[in-house]
Parts: sequence; C-alpha cells; structure tokens
Amino acid sequence: MGGVRLSDKKRIVDFISKGTGDSFFSVLHGFYEEVKQEWVGGGRRIEDFEQDGPKILIILDNASIHKKAEILEKIAKEMPNIVLEFLPPYSPDYNLIELVWHSAKEFIANRLFESIEDLEALVHNLLNEGQLVINWDRKIKNKGNTVNAI
Repeated sequence: MGGVRLSDKKRIVDFISKGTGDSFFSVLHGFYEEVKQEWVGGGRRIEDFEQDGPKILIILDNASIHKKAEILEKIAKEMPNIVLEFLPPYSPDYNLIELVWHSAKEFIANRLFESIEDLEALVHNLLNEGQLVINWDRKIKNKGNTVNAI
C-alpha cells in the first residue's frame, strides 16, 4: 500500500499481508504519526498538532477498504487533521501513485528473486529510500482493465 506526498514527491510504501480496512487504517495511522513527528521536528509542541498542525489531504481510489464506514469514522475520530477525498472511478490519470507503481514495475520486470524478502527489500529501497527515478510528467491512460503510462 503506498502513497505520494505532492509537495516533495516523498513516497510512502508499507507492505501489508492482506488488503483490509484495518490494514488501511494501520498504514494511514503510521503516516499520520510520521507527519506529526515532522511537524514537531520543526520546533512545535505535539500537543498543538491537532489544533495548529497542517490539514492532510489524502486522495484515494475507490477500493472498498478505503470506504468502510467504521474505518472512516475511526479515522475522523483519531486523526482529525486528515481530510479524505475520493477520485472518480477509473481515473488512474489523476492518481500520482500510479506513476510510482508503473516505474517500479518497469524496474523490477524480468528479474529473478530468491525470496519474497529480497523482492520486498528492493521495493523498499526503490520506493521508500528514493532510489527509483520517476518521470513525473508522464501521463497515465486507462485502457479498460489495464493502466498504461505514455
């Protein structure tokens, strides 16, 4: 599960064993805590984050795990600085993470890995450590069930 911060193109990717509402909440909570720590690192008090901290706009696709009512309520209660917006259905051209996934797939294609851990380590280095070069000006087109970068 991953996302891209628009301001600096920082990529945040977490490996999850199963795509559930709980795993979505867990990843989002980890991201929220990271943003909170960055804010505090700027010399501010953690107690002031909810009142004075930034609003965090999260743009989501329409996956069912993103829309579970009980998870949305929990996010609103426990992470009040987060604002969730949903993309129109079938609109990968609006979703920055699709460029990241496409670039990562191009880099990983036709490689053989000895274990899933080796694959995860490579993906972590590419996405979380910034080793993947991405053409941010590339356009994404939706072709039925596939996504093609052009």
